[in-house]
Parts: sequence; structure tokens; C-alpha cells
Amino acid sequence: MNTPARGTLFLVPVSLGDATWPSFLPADVQQCAARLQHFVVENARAARAHLKQIDFPGVLRDTDIKELPDKADNAALDALLRPALEGRDVGLMSDAGCPAVADPGARLVARAHVLGIRVAPMVGPSSILLGLMGSGLNGQSFAFHGYLPVQENERDVNLRTLEEESRRLGRTQIFIETPYRNDRMLDALLKVCGGETRLCIACDLSTANEYLVTRTISAWRKAERPCIAKRPALFLLLAGAA
Repeated sequence: MNTPARGTLFLVPVSLGDATWPSFLPADVQQCAARLQHFVVENARAARAHLKQIDFPGVLRDTDIKELPDKADNAALDALLRPALEGRDVGLMSDAGCPAVADPGARLVARAHVLGIRVAPMVGPSSILLGLMGSGLNGQSFAFHGYLPVQENERDVNLRTLEEESRRLGRTQIFIETPYRNDRMLDALLKVCGGETRLCIACDLSTANEYLVTRTISAWRKAERPCIAKRPALFLLLAGAA
């Protein structure tokens, strides 16, 4: 019996805000995403909203949309990839931006490679790369650290470590925070970091409310404080001379 040809796992990027698809997706990406009938997503409700946003022509209640569990063993991942194993294409979507980058999905992608399923990343907005592009900081050497520790003492130690590493290696350090804790993160940065360290704060990228400013810590301490509470934000720092 012949084994059916494998389908493809398409990594489908979505908007970082409420923009219409022509402002954040190439037409061929929209066309490819719009023809898919099987999706693995971070959140089903958000995925349906994103599909409407890209003018998905299908009936959403008839579209196969499955959520990716926080913890999934290989059997669960295989079940999510079953349509691709049977020759049908599958789309992987996160809640915002590019799937598997600062979002769930990497384990599903890794499993697809193990199973011989073609993986096709698609062009779309990534807050990490957009922030780095607009920051003026070092784009030749950078690291993304996700969320830093919540506890104040641990967070401050972590920030000092990241700043020292940045100073030693010339590396841009990138991290995020839960939106309601953005102000506390900014407080910590202004307290812990050296005056010559450059800090970029990037909020609501690619939306009408976009905010992206880079200053030294000394300049931030003197400047009017930005309104970043409860907004999706990215922090980027590059240490100055000791």
C-alpha cells in the first residue's frame, strides 16, 4: 500500500494589531493561508478573529481549528499533525506575530521535522525583529530572553547580568514583560542600568499607536515618562562603556 504524500506545515504570521491584511501580509501569503482547512493555534477564539482579518473565505465553524496544549507529548503532537501525515496542509498560528518565535509552536515544528513533514515559514510581522530594526542598536549580535524573573531581586540581578554581557560582547539584549508590569520593568531599568546604556522601548508595533524610542538611561531618567502600561511592549538595551 502506498503511503500518502505528506502535506506541509505552514507557519502563518498574524497581525500585531487590528490592521487589515494588506498592511502586514504579502498577497501570496494571504492566498496560501486562506486556502487552508486545518489549523493548530494558540487560542481558537483569537485564531478565528485573525482568519476573519485576512478575509478567510471558508466557513469557520466547518474549519478544523485545534489548540496547541501547553504541554503536549509526541502522541498529542502527532495527532495535531495527522492531516499533514495524510497529505493535507496545516497552518500553525499564534496569537500575534510569527508562530514559534516568542510564542508557542516550536515543539510542533520540531515534531514535523522528525515526521518528515515539510515546514514552510511565511513572511509576516515579528515584534522582535521590527523592534531591533527600529532601535538603532546592534543588529549583528543580539539575544532574545523572553520574560525576566518576576521577583524584584532576581529581576534586578538578571538585568545587571544582561547589561554586563551586553557591555562585554557588544550584544543587544531583548526581552518582554507582561503588559501590566511594564512600568515596574521601566523603573527597574532606570534604577539598575548605567547612564550610558541605551534603552529602546517599542510598543504596539505596526499599529496606529506605535511607539518606538531609543535613549540612554541618563536621558530616559530626565525625559517625560512614556505611557506603556497595559500595552504590548518590547525592551532592548545595549550597554555603553564602563
